[in-house]
Amino acid sequence: MKTLEELNLVDDFLVNSLTSHKIYGEQSARYILECILHRQIGKLTVVPQRFFCGENMETHGIRLDVYLDEENGEIFDIEPDQNDGKSEMAALPKRVRFYHTKIDAGNLPSGETYGSLRNVVVIFITTYDPFGLNRMVYTIKNCCVEVPELKYEDGAQTIFLYTRGSEGNPPEELKQLLHYMEHSSVENASTEKLKKLHRMVTAVKRDGEVGLAYMKSFEREERIRKQGEEEGRKEGKKEGLEEGEIVGKTKEVIKLGRRFGKSENEILLLLQEELQIEKDKAMNLLQKYDK
Repeated sequence: MKTLEELNLVDDFLVNSLTSHKIYGEQSARYILECILHRQIGKLTVVPQRFFCGENMETHGIRLDVYLDEENGEIFDIEPDQNDGKSEMAALPKRVRFYHTKIDAGNLPSGETYGSLRNVVVIFITTYDPFGLNRMVYTIKNCCVEVPELKYEDGAQTIFLYTRGSEGNPPEELKQLLHYMEHSSVENASTEKLKKLHRMVTAVKRDGEVGLAYMKSFEREERIRKQGEEEGRKEGKKEGLEEGEIVGKTKEVIKLGRRFGKSENEILLLLQEELQIEKDKAMNLLQKYDK
């Protein structure tokens, strides 16, 4: 596990800590958005680790990394992503489709018309090329297949940003920002705006509360690992070690989830993410060890 000092802005913990910081959060989030979108952004409310639960135990929920609610009505979701496995990359468009669906469903109050749905921009910042064309920017919007020039505006937009892409003549400021996000050192803060961002990042890393939160997250992972090893030793064989780790992680996630008042849907989602398992298996584990 990296030290806090070694983290970059493509690491979930650091980008969450920066954009939700009580002093630097809004201004850092606004700079990142304005650089990506090339337009001014109004006052932002930052909701790190925003959960949208499933409707019941049978349906999937999501956890968004950086959820931004803009005063003029737009919603932005920033997702740094380093999961470059073949299956994860192949499923990325459907993952984004599901994110848009859950965000929309969570923002249409009963009695409101469809016309009141807010514009939503989901932004994935990846250290891998999601579509293999070496582009830094892939902008996705719905359109009419038969008449591509037909104006079709449903308010949904997705932007994939590949930190190392070069095709398509990406703006220089965006290239510098994405390079800095992947390698967040003072040497890569090449403009005045990035120098300012780096000062914020440095201050956040030195913030005692952030350091304590990171230490707790590290300790949590260590507890899960050690408990899994202990359970595995009890099994007395290699396959028992694997099963014991699953049991240990399951019990720890459930215990922490209950301690912090998480719902069953939220705990189920955490189990799926922590153990990288399907929903049905996570459901069985939750039912077996939630005692």
